[in-house]
Amino acid sequence: MPEPGPPRDGAADTRRMKAVLVAAASLAFATAPLAFPFAGFDPDLFPVPQVDPPVQPAGYAFGIWGAIYLWLLTSAAFGLVRRGDDLAWDRPRWPLAGSLVVGAAWLAVAQVSAVWAAVLIWVMLILALVALARTPREDRWLLRAPLALYSGWLTAASWVAIGLVGAGYDLWLGPVGWAFACLIGALATAGMVLARVPAIPFYAVSVTWALVAVAVANWGDAWSVVALALLGAAAVAALGYRSALA
Repeated sequence: MPEPGPPRDGAADTRRMKAVLVAAASLAFATAPLAFPFAGFDPDLFPVPQVDPPVQPAGYAFGIWGAIYLWLLTSAAFGLVRRGDDLAWDRPRWPLAGSLVVGAAWLAVAQVSAVWAAVLIWVMLILALVALARTPREDRWLLRAPLALYSGWLTAASWVAIGLVGAGYDLWLGPVGWAFACLIGALATAGMVLARVPAIPFYAVSVTWALVAVAVANWGDAWSVVALALLGAAAVAALGYRSALA
């Protein structure tokens, strides 16, 4: 009779399974725009149509998604092939996979319901931040950096979604008031994340990119929003520089 081989390591198999799940979720997330092209919320999804709302960044800023998709795919592929059984890489996998799975469905939801899209993008953000906080210092450029870029953009986008719903449903503050409130919310969130998670300069890069784009979108119109967005961008950039030195 042939001698039995070494016993299988069930924990290692589970870690590899999670690496496969992250890779599949990353692929679904990156290819979702092919099935559900999205150029912003339909203004008529809101009782008060949102045409060029002051809380929304200029259109060019959404080009950052190209870098996010490519970097997340690269990270997932490396994690599957080279770090499938790595304990440090395993810790962020469940929340990261959850964020990406929700993100893969987000574009379809955003075309029919701005309210549910706002709920889902906050779920994406929370899970992404949990994953980011669990990333190891090793392989920073292949795990922590892409997750930081993704989480930073989600931070800005989540507050933009709140501002669009608030202004679109004519709740209390008005469009400029919601832009102010959500810029402050985004700055507070970014400050807390940068204070608690070390060495995530690309998180600051992403948030700063979004804030500058809000200023560009309001240039020549809502100067108060421009000023707050630029001051916020400078503050986040400074925190990001400090984070880069950590």
